[in-house]
Amino acid sequence: MKAKMESNQASLAVIGIDIGKDVFHIVGLGVDGKIAFRRKIRRSGLKDAFEKLPRCMVGMEACLSAHFVSRLLRTLGHKPRIIPAIYVKPFVKGQKNDYNDAEAIAEAALRPNLRVVEEKCQDQLFRPVIASDRDWSLAERRQSTRSEPFSSSKASLSGLAHAPFATRSLQYWRTDGTRSRRERRA
Repeated sequence: MKAKMESNQASLAVIGIDIGKDVFHIVGLGVDGKIAFRRKIRRSGLKDAFEKLPRCMVGMEACLSAHFVSRLLRTLGHKPRIIPAIYVKPFVKGQKNDYNDAEAIAEAALRPNLRVVEEKCQDQLFRPVIASDRDWSLAERRQSTRSEPFSSSKASLSGLAHAPFATRSLQYWRTDGTRSRRERRA
């Protein structure tokens, strides 16, 4: 059995990793497209497990951890591909479980024209968070300087009260700018 496992590993085309919090599920596909092996490994044993495997393409779904795993696998000589989840979903067969997800990731990674996510360093991963916090505080300051959002729109709509469609729709507006339950159903 062990000799068969080693011979299958020698002809690996791609490995799919389903990244979890503490446990990774990996599925290796051979050059013939059949499953060569399925394994469950802990996060701490990831480096040891991939040092023993032959160098090949490794696919994983895009998430924050995928960039860290990708950098580790690149140092070991593998060719990692970070794939958006939307491109993996069509390849899932059967029930949703970690091994089926890993197999779908491996099959998606084999596609030559598949759009992949660019591997990011640690500085690039956390830069958008800082920028979004800055944008949020700017938006908050702008909002606090504005008047109530519906005050000007009510005034302009009340000027249209003589039109038959305006009077019908205006009667359902509350003073706080929201619609009544009756208007939402209609």
